[in-house]
Amino acid sequence: MTDGIYLDSLFHPWSGNELRTRADVERALKSLCGPVEVYRSPGGARLRFDATAAHFDQAAADLEGFSRLLWGLVPAQVGGADWIDWTPIARGLASGTDPKHPEYWGEPTDRNQRLVELAAIGFALRLVPEKLWGPLDAGQRQNVVAYLKSGHSCAFSQNNWKFFRLLISLGLGAVGADHDRALDQTYIDEIESFYFGDGWYSDGDARRADHYIPFAFHFYGLILCVLDGRKYTVAYRERARLIASDLVRWFADDGAALAFGRSMTYRFAIAGFFGAMAFADEKALPWGQLKGFYLRSLRWWAKQPMASRDGILPVGYAYPNLLMCETYNSPQSPYWALKAFLPLALPEQHPFWSAAEEDCAPRSDVAVHVHTGMIIKNPPGDAIALSGGQQTGPQNTWARFGAEKYSKFVYSARYGFSVESDPNRFADAVLDGMLGFSDDGLQFCVRQANDQALIADDVLYTRWRPNGDILVETWLYWHGYFHVRAHRVQAERDFMTKEGGFAIARSDMLADTLENDCGKAVVTTAHDLSAIVDLGSSVARVGKAHVAQPNTNLIAARTLVPQLTAEISAGTSTLFAAVFASADPAAGRNTLTRLPPAPDLAALEALIKSKGRPVTVMSRNTSA
Repeated sequence: MTDGIYLDSLFHPWSGNELRTRADVERALKSLCGPVEVYRSPGGARLRFDATAAHFDQAAADLEGFSRLLWGLVPAQVGGADWIDWTPIARGLASGTDPKHPEYWGEPTDRNQRLVELAAIGFALRLVPEKLWGPLDAGQRQNVVAYLKSGHSCAFSQNNWKFFRLLISLGLGAVGADHDRALDQTYIDEIESFYFGDGWYSDGDARRADHYIPFAFHFYGLILCVLDGRKYTVAYRERARLIASDLVRWFADDGAALAFGRSMTYRFAIAGFFGAMAFADEKALPWGQLKGFYLRSLRWWAKQPMASRDGILPVGYAYPNLLMCETYNSPQSPYWALKAFLPLALPEQHPFWSAAEEDCAPRSDVAVHVHTGMIIKNPPGDAIALSGGQQTGPQNTWARFGAEKYSKFVYSARYGFSVESDPNRFADAVLDGMLGFSDDGLQFCVRQANDQALIADDVLYTRWRPNGDILVETWLYWHGYFHVRAHRVQAERDFMTKEGGFAIARSDMLADTLENDCGKAVVTTAHDLSAIVDLGSSVARVGKAHVAQPNTNLIAARTLVPQLTAEISAGTSTLFAAVFASADPAAGRNTLTRLPPAPDLAALEALIKSKGRPVTVMSRNTSA
């Protein structure tokens, strides 16, 4: 019995589902929702899947379990699903909003997690009021309205949360409840301050443009286009069309999405962008292409051991993993993934479902995304983004593992990214896509944020300071299948350095090939090859085929990563490397015989000086 068969048979709720048709997708939703019902409280208001905690209180976490299911159940009901039992859900809405009930969710307050969850309830009341509102008596309805109005009037965080007030408003309007529409207009106006062009937003007053742009800004915006439809939503349609050609480059031809940024535990929520485009009848891509990107994404997830033994979606990404999570991830948080099921609201005759699915066309060119600071290539089976990093300031500490999630040099859909398991063990540091520095062999530092990020043609330049004693300038660019990294390091004292390539899945039974050499490290498995090769650095670098600590990578629980190590002295050093990974090890061996030339720093400096323009997300003042 192979590992794949074992995992599929024990852990995957989608086992045997081909995910080709609307019926398949609805069955996939049903298989995710079914296992949660044994965890529903007697009053219906709370669901709790495990004993781990988020930073907010337990009642809010239990509300997550109640509300996030609605993102999938509501569209399915609109589309005619006959398997949903709404009785405990309606009972739960009444219980959770009743201050005298033991399952009361607690009072909404400013910037509180409850405000996030009320958006799904507003969405549900707007689309299926007969299921949630119709069964309630007068007193229960009064409690629901009072609770939603209380949340609607709160102050929401300065980011995508501002959409939640608008979605709550949809629910209040659907049940005929008066509320302060001027508050809605305030947030409509403030959302505009986050927009910086070509369909891209920054996620609020922080300098980041990640998965929240497609699965939050555009997802909610397109829902409002359909369910509100006032003049202000016209811009949301146009922006979704504009960003579509950029976002498809975030997807590999097998459906894997670029792993980048926070909240990766929401898994296939990003596929909700394609579903929202269909929901809003926005044909930015031909229907067959839109359907292809959507279904390939779900099928990729059908191959990952993403569920626990009882079919519950745990915190993690491709497999259960608490190490990579955010402080706001409760055991119920992953069910935001159900945003992907929005197109179930469409009938089978809709062109999104009736069109013949189209394969992903080959993409041999390089895509330069100046707004996000990414230069993306799509080799077979991958989407790889060279990244200038996001956030400014001395440290990227606003999120757990912020450096790993936003400040690596490269991100991949196939290979994911890794977080560090121990900041005090330099010898065990994974450092995939990163350059690390240590002066004692224990503690180490990496790029947290940038002083400056520029892009010129297809070259990225950043200036950054891992600590007060080091200044680094980095140039990144593609050369065929390789990406090239050029670093100029100015250090005030001696340091040890380590730089990593892509982390690839490690086999069992010592079946892999690990090569360490002067100036080169290569790791090869039956399915992948990953290499990093020195290109004439000013110091001698030694290759290390590193066996990473378990559970550090988002996609593979055990990984290998090729690294280059060196000691640098006080003064100026240059570190040059070519980095490469391939899902075809034999072809990868052949590619390694054709290395790029050493970087020409003078030419790179001249290019940045003459054509460099700021990476938008790094330069724009996004304060609302």
